[in-house]
Amino acid sequence: MSTAPLVKPRHVARSTLAVAGSLALPIAILAVLFFGTAASPNFLSVSNLLNVLTSMSIIGVIVVAMTFVLVSGGLADLSVPATVAMGAILTLALQPVLGTIGAFAAGVLAAGGAGLLNGVLVGYARINAIIATLATGTVILGVAQWVVGGVIVYGADPTSGNLLKGRIGGVPTLVLIFAAAVILGHLLLSHTVWGRWTRATGDSLPAATAAAVPVRLVSAGAFVLTGIASGISGGLLALTLQNARPGIGEGYEFDSITAVVVGGVSILGGQGSVPRAVGGLIFVQLLTNVMTLMGVRTPVQGLALGLLIVAAVALDLAVRKRGGA
Repeated sequence: MSTAPLVKPRHVARSTLAVAGSLALPIAILAVLFFGTAASPNFLSVSNLLNVLTSMSIIGVIVVAMTFVLVSGGLADLSVPATVAMGAILTLALQPVLGTIGAFAAGVLAAGGAGLLNGVLVGYARINAIIATLATGTVILGVAQWVVGGVIVYGADPTSGNLLKGRIGGVPTLVLIFAAAVILGHLLLSHTVWGRWTRATGDSLPAATAAAVPVRLVSAGAFVLTGIASGISGGLLALTLQNARPGIGEGYEFDSITAVVVGGVSILGGQGSVPRAVGGLIFVQLLTNVMTLMGVRTPVQGLALGLLIVAAVALDLAVRKRGGA
């Protein structure tokens, strides 16, 4: 007489949590689509969806890089608004001297330098990432305000703005740039040694150190990526708007962290992917767009997104605790 193999309750629980976690985000996106369609006749219009895609593309470049910060166990980069402003201001301020491409490169390079400073402080000096990036962001923003005297900088090359606001093959140029960033970020995190090091560092720093993973370099590298990405986003935003000011990146750190966390990237490090972070971005952008179309005030939108972060983090902690039980 044969007996059927017993399935361990812990294994069943983990499998159930894994399936629920993989389906939660697609179901949430579909729910927002159905709700948005019912709430506003303009939600599914081509113009509205293109506006969502365009605005999502600029912040999306930062989301890709922020994924590396969280997966590596770096918590978050709060200097994003300052590095976005640096990239934006230098891109327009240096246009008359270096031309559009040269000025854009200079802005990205400067923002990458700010990211390198964050990386050294967090990865090598072992300063808490929240404190380090908040401090550097404050300094960088102060420098940006001093450089322009607190005024708005205007572009000298309107053609570049028209190019970014245009389309290639029917697809908005900014969306194509975002898609390229997503592909590169996904390949780097999921198909390279650097990506494996990033996951190992975030999963267990002592274990990664024992396995000869260059954890300090990996931690620092994540913040360099965020600095570069913020500079790119700032430059793109400035060229699109044809103006830049010190507060141009305000709220970008909150928006990018929200998207990454809602996308299922663990705030504890070691788990997450670029596609899921992008899924979180899509959900957050669609939800924000629906609330805007419904006339929901900005403070209430902020409250809703804040509660969303709390729920996502609580779910992540519950899953991690259950998985380790």
